[in-house]
Amino acid sequence: MPTPRTPAGSARERILDTAFRLFYAYGPRGVGVDTVIAESGVAKATLYKHFPSKDDLVLAYLDKVDQAWFGALRAAARDAGDEPRAQLVGMFDALTGACRREGYHGCAFINTAAESPAGSPVHARTVEHKNVVRAWVTDLARRAGAAEPELLARQLTLLLDGGLAGGVLDADPAIAEAAKRTARALVDAALG
Repeated sequence: MPTPRTPAGSARERILDTAFRLFYAYGPRGVGVDTVIAESGVAKATLYKHFPSKDDLVLAYLDKVDQAWFGALRAAARDAGDEPRAQLVGMFDALTGACRREGYHGCAFINTAAESPAGSPVHARTVEHKNVVRAWVTDLARRAGAAEPELLARQLTLLLDGGLAGGVLDADPAIAEAAKRTARALVDAALG
């Protein structure tokens, strides 16, 4: 009796969910396509139908990470209230949630950038993500009334990235609280 065929959407999602789990834990370079195929339970042809190259799969992984992380940042900012000033500090609650998550390995974009050649499509996608987040923070800083919104955004996104890295290196969720307190001091200094 033939096995029932899995709808294409669910096979794609299985592949992507498997890649997400493996790439985040071991890095895209540390996981072969054969491992993704074996763990997702799809045929090689199915994987390559949805993702013609490993870079295509890594880019889809980064898109999924972007939705999760940038979504968490925006949600944490919204939860802090309607005032952009409060949102600039409130977004650091997303860092707290990330650092406390089981299996936390830091920023997927920084990790992936570190193992991708500069100028490659994968590296370019990591840079694009960081630029989009910084542009969003710059807009918040501008709406909050910062005299130098680009500078404040650069400071806060560097602090976020440092908090993401520190959460891995120190394995201490208190890193996120320290980052949030520092963000509050930066925002207070920039906005008076």
